[in-house]
This record gives sequence, C-alpha cells and structure tokens, in this order.
Amino acid sequence: MPNLLLIRGLGHSGSTILDLALGAHPQIVGLGEAARLLAVPAPGEELRAPAQLRRTGVGSLRQTRRCSCGELAVDCPVWGPMLEWLPGHDDQSLARKMGQLLSSLERHQCRGGAPLSWVVDSFQSDRTLTSGHPLPPELGDCQIRVLFLVRDLRSWVHSTCRRSGRNPWRALARWWRENQRIEAHLRRSGIPFLQLGYEELALAPEAALRLICGWLELDFHPAMLAPGQHSGSHVLSGNRLRHDPARIARIHYDGAWLSTRSLPVALAPLLPGVSAMNQRLVYSNGLLI
Repeated sequence: MPNLLLIRGLGHSGSTILDLALGAHPQIVGLGEAARLLAVPAPGEELRAPAQLRRTGVGSLRQTRRCSCGELAVDCPVWGPMLEWLPGHDDQSLARKMGQLLSSLERHQCRGGAPLSWVVDSFQSDRTLTSGHPLPPELGDCQIRVLFLVRDLRSWVHSTCRRSGRNPWRALARWWRENQRIEAHLRRSGIPFLQLGYEELALAPEAALRLICGWLELDFHPAMLAPGQHSGSHVLSGNRLRHDPARIARIHYDGAWLSTRSLPVALAPLLPGVSAMNQRLVYSNGLLI
C-alpha cells in the first residue's frame, strides 16, 4: 500500500497547485480533495459537486465532470471505480474508505515504471485522518505525513475578502484562530508534519519542492516545476484552476495584495503576536533569504 501525504491548512492557500506539482513526480499521485469525496455529504451539501459525483443515471456529474487526468469522472481509472464502490460502503469510516482507495492504487503504473510511493490528499478542512497515533488499522502499514501549508496573512486576507466580500478584520481573526488550532492539532497528533509557506512554494518553487522531496525520501524531478505539462494527478475535487492551462503551466505568485489599501493588511506586520506567528508559519524554512 502506498503512503499517504495530507496537505492541511486553510483553504485557498495553494494546495491545488502543490498537489499538481507533487503529482508530476514519477513516484507520487495527487488525488485532490480525496477525503471530501470519500466522506458522507453533510446536510445541506447535497447539491455540491462531491455529492453530485456519487449519483448515477442521466444527468449525473460523473458523465460531465473531467478529472485533471483529462478523462470524464466515470472513465477515470482511479475515480471511476471508486465512485461506483462508495455508495454501498458509506457505513464505513473515512479511514476504511481511504484504505480502500490506497489499496486500489497498489498496482498503479507510474510513469517510467517507477513504484508508487506516495498518494496526496489535499482536502485541507479534514481533521479525521490526522486524529493521531496509533494509525487506524484500516490504513495498514502505510505512513501518514502532513504538509501544513500556510499563506502569508496579508495575502490570504486580501484574497479571501476579494473573493467572498468578508470583513477583513474578521478574515484576519480567522487566519490567526484557525492556524493556531491546526498547528496545535498536528502537534497533539504525533504525526510527522512539515511546515511550509505558500510564499516559499510560489517564490522559490524549486527550493520548496526539493525540501519536500528530501523529507519524503525521494529525489527531486524538474518536471515538478511545470505541473500543467507533467502532472499525473487525478484531481476531481478542488480549486478550478486545475482546468486552466495557463495558471498551472508553472508555479507563480499571486501578489495582488501588494497594491491593496486595506487597513488590516497594512497593520498586520505591526501586531506583534500576529507578525511573529506569520513569520514562523510562512517563512521558517529560510528559502527566501
């Protein structure tokens, strides 16, 4: 059974492009928000894409939505069989379903015939699979590791408010509160995790990907720098940028926040606790020095 790499953190922090970049490695397959597809849809989410992908028959989203591999969901060699299996096994735990998904990939043929070492799940909101050791027996003897991905507070607040119209002070408070919770949760879990800043990934992609590969005990492959051309990921649920060839051609930085006049964005570096946390979570690997 391949090992499981979880990307966790706040949404809209770069997890989709990281998933695709990792999937360009010949021994890694990215699966996007796999845990979201596997989990039973919560009340009120029946019309969202993950729930719609579970349905069969005329008008099913499986017949129209494409995986990042280029195939329709129903024809995807990874998700096609899994979506058929899911409805009859929703009484099982998320760990059991993830174990089934990993087992189905044991015979997955990577490019060049290399053995599959890691499978990536980038559903950042999930906490079930990081609930701690010992690992659920349903996951067999696979390793679980976590990439804790954090975007610079100023960039994240600007992006969130531009997209949703959220009050910037509330967005700032959410960044502070949720990242504290995630970090504390990961430390309690005992699961090995690597802290990585979105800015480190986007501004120094080769250095960041080399760091990740070394941590996963894999060699770095230059193809990872051009995910749009080389990724072998099967991302069916995640950010829509996966279908935008220009945006996934390479890893680049969204610096729109640099021209904003937002007061919270401007004042964030002057808030000692916030500034120190931002520096520690986003820039601690020294990749931008």
